[in-house]
Amino acid sequence: MTAIWWIRRDLRLIDNPALHAALAGGGRVVPLFVLDPALLGSDWVAPQRVAFLVAGLRLLAADLQKRGSGLLVRLGKPELVVPQVVSEVRATAVYAQADISPYARQRDKRVAEAVQLNLVPGLTVHPPDWVLKADSTPYTVFTPFSKAWKSHALPNANDLLPVPDRIATPDLPPSDAMPETEALKAPFPPGETEAQHRLAVFVEGSDAPIFRYGVDRNQLDLDGTSQLSPYLRLGMISARQAVVAALQARDRATTAAAQKGVETWLNELIWREFYAAILYHFPHVRRGNFRPQYDTIPWRNDGTEFAAWCAGKTGYPVVDAAMRQLLATGWMHNRARMIVASFLVKDLLIDWRWGEKWFMQHLVDGDPAANNGGWQWTAGTGTDAAPYFRIFNPMTQGAKFDPDGAYIRRWLPELANVPDKYIHEPYKMPLPAQKKAGCIIGKDYPAPIVDHGQARQRTMDAYKVSS
Repeated sequence: MTAIWWIRRDLRLIDNPALHAALAGGGRVVPLFVLDPALLGSDWVAPQRVAFLVAGLRLLAADLQKRGSGLLVRLGKPELVVPQVVSEVRATAVYAQADISPYARQRDKRVAEAVQLNLVPGLTVHPPDWVLKADSTPYTVFTPFSKAWKSHALPNANDLLPVPDRIATPDLPPSDAMPETEALKAPFPPGETEAQHRLAVFVEGSDAPIFRYGVDRNQLDLDGTSQLSPYLRLGMISARQAVVAALQARDRATTAAAQKGVETWLNELIWREFYAAILYHFPHVRRGNFRPQYDTIPWRNDGTEFAAWCAGKTGYPVVDAAMRQLLATGWMHNRARMIVASFLVKDLLIDWRWGEKWFMQHLVDGDPAANNGGWQWTAGTGTDAAPYFRIFNPMTQGAKFDPDGAYIRRWLPELANVPDKYIHEPYKMPLPAQKKAGCIIGKDYPAPIVDHGQARQRTMDAYKVSS
């Protein structure tokens, strides 16, 4: 008897429920990855994310070979490729991790019409249809969702599935060639070994970064986050293992501040589950506002201003530094994501969907559910009921979360010699100071493309019209 383990967003051997389900029958298992042209050729694809994926697949293939197995890679539509492979290897069933995006669910429906497809939970700790209100309707507010999520049985170390010592696999038919990808420039070595290392560094020891996470996570000039998001995105580490690590760290916390740090990180993991549930239950958010009353917001959608935002040339240093970080590495600090999103939507009055797509086209950790949820949170069109009066001031955000300008100077070398006094508002430098710093505003660095105070009022007025 032969089963197929259809790998999608679970590029790992540690704690992989779909793999263990395929192994449960005691027969042979064929690990299969399908390179889907609809995803590889999508307008939303990020070259760095594809490069991260392909590099991760190569490492997974090597890990499988160590266990007497291998990785079969095929290019084509899953609804055609999976049945073809089932026929080639004479498989009796296909096992895969359930996904939640509208495209993934439609894809799996088409495949299930041709083969016996068994979908196994694993993308999130609790499947989206587990965390429901008493009347069986989904939560749309984070805090009650979080409380309900925590009320379900939480995983412990004994729940984590071990790596199989050996995976019996038949002789595999030929694989298709991996796609050519650009060099990885993101600061994230691929693979589950790296993911395990990063998790250990973040949570282990009496002075682990997780205990300072409540404070450090917002500081742009510090490496205060776990930086596990790309690995969670492609399942190089399981969400369940991350939660187990958080709960274990909470048990070891010796101070209230340390415990708060752990709780804050755990909450971030629950936010990931919340946005997955929102996309699962309300698939229309993938293309539109969660709250339809904001469909009439009079967006300005100025193409020139959008181009300046994309290039990191708005004249607001913290915004520009973040956008240059994204272009250079395929990643951006989470606090910076909120700042640049607020600037695009609330200062420039540009439709949040423009920013959502730009992020997905560049982020190595771009996740449809989390990215959409974050942008709608910023725009005030999502599940949060407090929209238009939450407008970030880019100057005060920069001063608070990058007080000495270290982050700004790293990504904006033209501002390297600007005095601390002006680093968040270089346009206020007198001309002699500009010359001394080697940074002439309007020449070496742009003047602000919009006045924040005026833009804020314009946005307040626009949202009031729609609310």
